[in-house]
Amino acid sequence: MPGDLPEYYFRVRENGATVFRVETENRQRRIELEEIAFVNLRNGTIKPHGEVTLSPGDMAAIIEWREQRTAQLAARELDDILRAVDHLNLATQWAQSRASDAELEALSDPLLLAMHDLRGVLVRKKADRLMKGEHSRD
Repeated sequence: MPGDLPEYYFRVRENGATVFRVETENRQRRIELEEIAFVNLRNGTIKPHGEVTLSPGDMAAIIEWREQRTAQLAARELDDILRAVDHLNLATQWAQSRASDAELEALSDPLLLAMHDLRGVLVRKKADRLMKGEHSRD
């Protein structure tokens, strides 16, 4: 079993992870996790824990995890947005075919405000992209 374990364990936190070195070479043959660093995904920093000095191998593994995790979170974010599109379509079908007057009364204003806000942001962003495109052609 010890041969199957990774060298590092990353305990995911809201803004990154706590990094542990997985230790299996001890008399009791127990798995021990030695806390070695903190990774902040928002600003990309890697901070050693306490008096720990990170080896080049430690740094390489942490940087590789940080890159993979950042890509994974970006993919999830896009997937969440695509799911939101599906939910809007399902909400449209529900409102058209099954919603009662009371349900529509309770949900119309919050939905309309959220959609109005989203539309405004999307229109502004599209206009900005179009304007940048015109400036780059000049």
